[in-house]
Amino acid sequence: MSFVRGCFAFTLWFINLIFWATPITILSPIKLIPIKVLQTFCSSLLVFCASSWIRVNVIIERLIHPVNIHLHSNNIALSEEQWYMVLANHQSWVDILILQRVLNRKIPFLKFFLKKELIFVPFLGIAWWALDFPFMRRYSTAQLKKNPKLRGKDIEVTRKACAKFKSSPVSVMNFVEGTRFTAEKHKKQKSPFKHLLKPKAGGLAFALSALGEHIHKIVDVAIYYPEQTPTFWQYLCGEVKDVHVHIRVSDIDDKMRGDYQKDRAFKIEFQQHLNQLWIEKDAILEDMAQSKTAMPDNNTVALKEAS
Repeated sequence: MSFVRGCFAFTLWFINLIFWATPITILSPIKLIPIKVLQTFCSSLLVFCASSWIRVNVIIERLIHPVNIHLHSNNIALSEEQWYMVLANHQSWVDILILQRVLNRKIPFLKFFLKKELIFVPFLGIAWWALDFPFMRRYSTAQLKKNPKLRGKDIEVTRKACAKFKSSPVSVMNFVEGTRFTAEKHKKQKSPFKHLLKPKAGGLAFALSALGEHIHKIVDVAIYYPEQTPTFWQYLCGEVKDVHVHIRVSDIDDKMRGDYQKDRAFKIEFQQHLNQLWIEKDAILEDMAQSKTAMPDNNTVALKEAS
């Protein structure tokens, strides 16, 4: 039964993807026309299509494989008119679905930093490009040694990508662990955290620097799966019954703005600040793990699930 449910859900998701990817693909070339007003209007239509795609996905989820998403926050106020940096722990592709489901229509449309190779994904690649998702190319240590000129190229891409975000409110999503959490990676890293990998500060620091005074808030999200970390297919099949999401919003401290590449004192201070955020997030995840049902909903839920 779960397999049939998964196949049905996947089919509906695919139809929904094609439905909304079609106008996005048609509208995409208009963004190449160097007329600012036209580009802005086109971008608004593209975001509307993308947000609608997520909303229909949520409807499909609720009908076929309903998930109890328990939201925990401290009476936070979110707005689609603000710029946000969203930080979250990363365990599965399902994290992205949960974040979209919880935050869609609450904050500006989420933009992710993506690997350059993902631009070739059918339908989604062109949609991500049209929606100004920044595509990053990571260089290995061996590549940098062989060609030192490549050093700093990824940072320059970050700056150019973030420059596009200054014209209208945006939410920049950053999985600062850099990869999905697994027990093997945790052991290999010798991570000091129980539920998290070590955070990578560089990309976050450069993004905050590139966005400058436009961005003022951090939306810090901790995602916890009470049973086990699900795969995308398990999620589609309805095998995920409960997900706990803790959200807190804080101002971006002036201490988090500076020249990460050249100012060593700032670099150390920034790493310490991010490390403290990770200590607090690890404690939140541990509280959820200890109680299994996380925190009592009647005391903590202050944000209704996005529809």
